[in-house]
Amino acid sequence: MHLHILGIGGTFMGSLALIARAAGHRVTGCDEAVYPPMSTQLVEQGIDFIEGYDADQLALKPDLFVIGNVISRGNALMEAILNEGAPYTSGPQWLGEHILTGQHVLAVAGTHGKTTTSAMLAWILQCAQHAPNFLIGGIAPGLGLSARYEPTSKLFVIEADEYDTAFFDKRSKFVHYHANTAVLNNLEYDHADIFPDLAAIETQFHHLLRTVPSHGHIILTAGEPALDRVIERGCWSPVTRVGDSSGWHIQTQGAQAVVHIGPAPVGELSWRMTGQHNLKNALVAMAAAQQVGITPAQALAALNQFSGVKRRMEVRGIINGITVYDDFAHHPTAIATTLQGLRQQIGQARIIAVLEPRSNTMKLGAMAAKLPQALQAADQTFCFAGGQGKQSLGWNPNEVMQALGDTLSVEQDIDALVTQVAAAARAGDHVVIMSNGGFGGFHDKLLARLEARP
Repeated sequence: MHLHILGIGGTFMGSLALIARAAGHRVTGCDEAVYPPMSTQLVEQGIDFIEGYDADQLALKPDLFVIGNVISRGNALMEAILNEGAPYTSGPQWLGEHILTGQHVLAVAGTHGKTTTSAMLAWILQCAQHAPNFLIGGIAPGLGLSARYEPTSKLFVIEADEYDTAFFDKRSKFVHYHANTAVLNNLEYDHADIFPDLAAIETQFHHLLRTVPSHGHIILTAGEPALDRVIERGCWSPVTRVGDSSGWHIQTQGAQAVVHIGPAPVGELSWRMTGQHNLKNALVAMAAAQQVGITPAQALAALNQFSGVKRRMEVRGIINGITVYDDFAHHPTAIATTLQGLRQQIGQARIIAVLEPRSNTMKLGAMAAKLPQALQAADQTFCFAGGQGKQSLGWNPNEVMQALGDTLSVEQDIDALVTQVAAAARAGDHVVIMSNGGFGGFHDKLLARLEARP
């Protein structure tokens, strides 16, 4: 079967392309402004994609068009598909119907940490010789790719996103996955472009619980009021709570982090990851792995070899003592935990935060008021306020983040922003670039500028 994927450059749809090809299908696709690491992965895997959505792609005559949720009415190719009456479906629905049937699905949901936790869980299973299938919104170096599918393997780890499925299906993606083990890591307001409030997202999580069989399992992070409300609305599966002293939890003393199940210590978590949020991610990954027969000792040994995920505090380069990181944080909570984790690691060294408010929620300004507090751990903040049309901000960073005072700089031009950051950085600094997009090649431009600096 020939599948033509609209939106193939996105993390989900690009990963779906790899799975479809592994399942024996011919795969092509299209998108706008495909950027690394997904563009690199698609090229390396020999998957052809077309730049843009010209209607003449209808002439490819695939057996099925698979539609990503970035596609909306008015898209030239989508209009041609509808007018022609060509067959189409959404990416999550195709995955649920053609791949996940017959698999034990371990679905990792939550506002933050889905990619990292999914990668941790897949890594644990791989180290335990289970060779899991997976679809993750990022590339973990140890796993090699963002997705893998081998029909003989019956464990499937998937990053379970609450974002809507497609313009014609407003249910959350994860409803299509029919999870056997569902991880509910955290939950707060996000995706202001499709959800009016937190209660609306809680309803989608409730729908997720409705799909988990009674012999399945729920892994729930303690201390999350929104998740507690979701459980109270109805739960038909056993629940393991992670993060309180009666179950899975971590006791820290200085740099030491010891995993416990109740009062009994399991062992020390000794790795290169930073931040309390990643300790929580590790706990839920271990608890989920236990549901498919992985012992705590096995899981802990695997995590102590875990090297992280690309674009999650990934060190892009160290130039003249200046360390440059790439991070996917684009929500105030994620920004705060990322910077606080780095602060715990580096002590008093300077942190320079570079922020591109690119997500739909950030562009709308729904969470902008929380940014000054989220950026408190940074010594200096640079914010990109450029962009045209859909990429433009609906708020003024200088006004919203005025509490940061002289530590804030706002720039409309990427090249000018590169110049400012390069001029401000000095030996010993840590520059954290936070964006959920390509940021106009900012990372490479900054590294080149630092390299050329006297």
